[in-house]
Amino acid sequence: MNIHGFNKSTLLDYPKHLAATLFVGSCNMRCPFCHNASLVLRPSSQPIITEEEILAYLTKRKNILEGVCITGGEPSLYPELPIFISKIKNLGFKVKLDTNGTNPAMIKELIDKNQIDYVAMDIKNSLDKYKLTAGNKDISIDKIKESVSLLLSGVVEYEFRTTIINELHTEDDIKAIGEWIKGAKAYYLQAYKDSDDVISPGFTAPPKDALLTYKELLSNYVEHVDIRGID
Repeated sequence: MNIHGFNKSTLLDYPKHLAATLFVGSCNMRCPFCHNASLVLRPSSQPIITEEEILAYLTKRKNILEGVCITGGEPSLYPELPIFISKIKNLGFKVKLDTNGTNPAMIKELIDKNQIDYVAMDIKNSLDKYKLTAGNKDISIDKIKESVSLLLSGVVEYEFRTTIINELHTEDDIKAIGEWIKGAKAYYLQAYKDSDDVISPGFTAPPKDALLTYKELLSNYVEHVDIRGID
C-alpha cells in the first residue's frame, strides 16, 4: 500500500465514529475538480508513510479511536488491500472504505470477508455524463453500476455521495441520479470547494438554493439526503 497521508484523528470522515484516515496514492479517474491532484497525478512525489508506522500508531490508540477510513486516490486499485485491512481489523477497529466503485470484485471480497463496515461510494454524475465528469472515457460504467447494485442490496452499511459542481451538474442530472440509485438509504451532496491542489482550476460551487433544490428533488428517491460543506 502506498500511503501518502495520515490524519490521526477526525470526527468528519467516518459517520458517528472517532477515526483515523489514510490517504493512498493513484486513481483510475481524472475528475477535473479533484482536490487531491498530487495523490492522483504525482503520487511518487509525495512522502511515503509505512504500514508499520500506521499500525504502531493504531495499536497505541486502539482504546481511543473507533475506526479507520481508507481513502485516496482509489484504494481498491491495490491488490494487497485485503491483507492490510485484516491487520487493522485484528486490532479491533471498524473500517470505512471510500471508493469510486470501479472495482466491484474488490468491494465484494472485502464485504464477504467482513473486512469493511462502511462504504462511501462517489457518484460522479448521471450515467450520460459519467465519463466526462470522471475525466476518463475508458472507465467501465457496467462495473460502476455493479458496485451501486451491490450496495443497494444492503450487504454493508453505506452512503453514496456527489461533489456538486456548477459547471458539470444540472437539475436533470440530479434527477437521473435519483432514479438510478432509487431506494438508497443515504446520499450526501458535497458542495465543491476550490483548492491549490485541484486537477483543473476554474470550477465553482453551485449556490446554496440550488443545493437545497437538489436535496428536495432527491428526497423523492432516497431515504436520507443531506448536504455537506455549506453553512
